[in-house]
Amino acid sequence: MIKYKSRGSICMIASMSGLIANHGLISPVYNSSKAALIQLARNLAMEWSPITKEGTGGIRVNCISPGHIMTPMVRKNFEEVPGLKEEWESLNMFGRLADTTEFKGAALFLMSNASSFMTGSNMIIDGGHTAW
Repeated sequence: MIKYKSRGSICMIASMSGLIANHGLISPVYNSSKAALIQLARNLAMEWSPITKEGTGGIRVNCISPGHIMTPMVRKNFEEVPGLKEEWESLNMFGRLADTTEFKGAALFLMSNASSFMTGSNMIIDGGHTAW
């Protein structure tokens, strides 16, 4: 986008794990990488969003930080750690893990012009996990 001076939107996928430590799972490398991704989005937004005299910029950069989602990786964790599924389900306000389909609306919003005044943001979609 910068090379061709085109405007647009970038949506990175981070995780609530970039904001908190996960109960019942020791994962400092994963959590650190997600925190770094959130910060990368903020910094790229600062660099790429302002429109310059040269005509570059106008690139919005945001993140989505999902909560616990039922994925193959998570299923494997549940097999390896008895009781982890029940613990994670109890840690959000809905008492369940998210389905992968519950994030497409947020992604479409961030990639569309509906979010034309949004950049450097991290949209947390975690069933209220990080709220308490």
